[in-house]
Amino acid sequence: MFKFLTSLFRKKADSVDSFLMYPEGKRYYRETHSIRRANIDEDAIKIINRLNKFRYKAYLVGGGVRDLLMGKRPKDFDIVTSATPNQIKRIFNNCRIIGKRFKIVHIIFKGKIIEVSTFRSLPEHRLEKHKAENDYLIKRDNSFGTAKEDAARRDFTINSLFYDPKNDSILDYVGGFEDIQKKIVRVIGDPDISFKEDPVRMLRAVKFSVLLGLDIEKKTKLAIKKNRLELEKSSTARLLEEYNKMFRTWKTSIIFEGLAENHLLDVLFKEPADKLRKTDPEWREHFMDTPLGKRLAVTDKLLSAREEMTPAIFYSLIFYDIVKDLYEDDRGHLAHNIKESLMPVFERMGIPKREQDNLVKIFISQPRFQVTDDEKERQNSFFKKKDYFYDAFMVYKIVAISENNESAVQTAFFWEISLRQRPKPDSHQFGQQNRKKEGNKKRPPRKKHRDRRGGGNPNQTNVQESSSNGSEESKGFASENPKEDSIGEDI
Repeated sequence: MFKFLTSLFRKKADSVDSFLMYPEGKRYYRETHSIRRANIDEDAIKIINRLNKFRYKAYLVGGGVRDLLMGKRPKDFDIVTSATPNQIKRIFNNCRIIGKRFKIVHIIFKGKIIEVSTFRSLPEHRLEKHKAENDYLIKRDNSFGTAKEDAARRDFTINSLFYDPKNDSILDYVGGFEDIQKKIVRVIGDPDISFKEDPVRMLRAVKFSVLLGLDIEKKTKLAIKKNRLELEKSSTARLLEEYNKMFRTWKTSIIFEGLAENHLLDVLFKEPADKLRKTDPEWREHFMDTPLGKRLAVTDKLLSAREEMTPAIFYSLIFYDIVKDLYEDDRGHLAHNIKESLMPVFERMGIPKREQDNLVKIFISQPRFQVTDDEKERQNSFFKKKDYFYDAFMVYKIVAISENNESAVQTAFFWEISLRQRPKPDSHQFGQQNRKKEGNKKRPPRKKHRDRRGGGNPNQTNVQESSSNGSEESKGFASENPKEDSIGEDI
């Protein structure tokens, strides 16, 4: 009898329902929430309605629902459904299946893409007894599940709400609606396991807290500090993509302040943090007063003034303290010394070779901005035509302002008066492999040759059918998409 009761208790504890605040789902209808269909993308509604027409469940999910509830304008609208990727593809002609770890569907409209994913099941280890030494890092995630399983396996409660346009209701399994009202970031389930499954969630928790004005729940905050070294297991490509998203927020300085306070900055950017620690052991407590904090604050201010900033500028500002002393060192060649100092950072962070070369050029060219002699006008004009000039100039200007170096600021004005060059569009895609490669140049037309088959006109030529390179496949919508390597959680 005792064994029977024990087995019943274990089954209840090790079920999906044990992760949910509302196992049957709690509905919030139109009169209790602020979401209105007029604020939702029409095409997203059409996709959900069409999936419903074919008898599949479909909801708006994640960041789009969260932002609407918080009175913000969503950047995108993601959809989750009971239909599998192949079933979705049979319903929509304008779509493609992407992803390796978890297959999702991109439905393509003119000028935008709406992402549709299938309900996922809870990882099997979530239903087992937690052991501290186990490796829970999710490497493959292709198991489909139910709506409640999908809600239970997401990162934070605020990102796990479903909006159902059929009756304008919000479906909540995890208490996310209440956490938004309370302004709390809370992990679903055990935060120790959640952060080991996907260490980038720690970074995202801090980012949400800063950008949305939320408090990190106490248990979640303690788990971030405890598991911070798990970030070293994360994909470098995914981390680079997360950094690029940070740089586009215009609030990089305060996000970095949050990362510093939560002991993540010295894991993600180890070498720059070591430099800060040597000059000030208490740097975490007053990050905004550090040289790095000041540089990022100036950058955010310039962004708000509509200056253009590329990821290369941000990385240069972050790494600046590593190379700063080399400008006063007469030993060796400057280019060699800079490259030697930065190479361990580049390798650890997985920065691509092309970006490495660009960053080295930016640092090497910094002393060049101090040369403003009239007799150097020709050389100065040549310098301005360099493809890295804009990034290098902005780094020089930002450093001068942050250090309150009046003479350097005046020198920056000299270069800025005639500045017309702007960063190229692909300069914003730092670390992403979706640029056209040099080897993909269009082939020249084939020469005509005589038909060697008997009985034909000797002047007749064979027509070679060529495949079109203008399809969406060649535009980077497939395997190069950064979301492919993520767990499908919204940004």
